[in-house]
Amino acid sequence: EVQLVESGGGLVQAGGSLRLSCTASGFTFDDYAVGWYRQAPGKEREGVSCFSDSDGYTYYEDSVKGRFTISIDNAKNTVYLQMNSLKPEDTAVYYCAADVTYTGWKIGPDYWGQGTQVTVSS
Repeated sequence: EVQLVESGGGLVQAGGSLRLSCTASGFTFDDYAVGWYRQAPGKEREGVSCFSDSDGYTYYEDSVKGRFTISIDNAKNTVYLQMNSLKPEDTAVYYCAADVTYTGWKIGPDYWGQGTQVTVSS
């Protein structure tokens, strides 16, 4: 059974940092595109960042470029999202998501975590 379990969300002031973690079971990240979506209140879910080792591609949504960094520890089967210079508009529920391909991840990942709340106060 595939499972994704996130941790690391919380409340932070604008300009601060958080690191989200997502540990997978049932598959290994080196065979999948894996990354993060987020959904703010009243808005659609959007892809934030993705890494696909098999496709050789790393994606960042424009508003987080230069502030967020995705990384993977294959030994721990864990993906991280380091979020720096956080802004109130980054407030959302962040979901870890995975798919066999990067294209599939962009269209709609097959696997989702339960989500973790990130709140950035002004």
